[in-house]
Amino acid sequence: MSDVQQRIDSLVKGHRVVLFMKGTSQFPMCGFSGRAIQILKACGVTDLTTVNVLEDEQVRQGIKEYANWPTIPQLYVNGEFIGGSDIMMEMYQSGELQQALTASA
Repeated sequence: MSDVQQRIDSLVKGHRVVLFMKGTSQFPMCGFSGRAIQILKACGVTDLTTVNVLEDEQVRQGIKEYANWPTIPQLYVNGEFIGGSDIMMEMYQSGELQQALTASA
C-alpha cells in the first residue's frame, strides 16, 4: 500500500463519517460536492470530516483507486464506501442513508 493509500485508509478508518470532496463544507467547489454536504446536513450529521481533494493531487488521484470509484465526492461511513452524490441522494430518499448514519452513531 502506498503512502497516499495509507493516509486515505487512516482517514477513512479514523473518523466515523468522511467525505472526500472538492472544496470545503463551507465552500464546496463543485455542484456534486455541494449536494453531498446538503444531504449530510439534512441527515443531521454533526461529526463530519471533510477532505478537500483540490488541496492534494495525490489524494485526489489516490481516492479514486482506493474505492475503485472514478468520481468525487466520495462518502465513507464507519470505514465503508457509501458512494458519490447520486447514490447518496438515492439512499437519502429511500431512508437508507439515515439508517447507515444512525446505525453506528
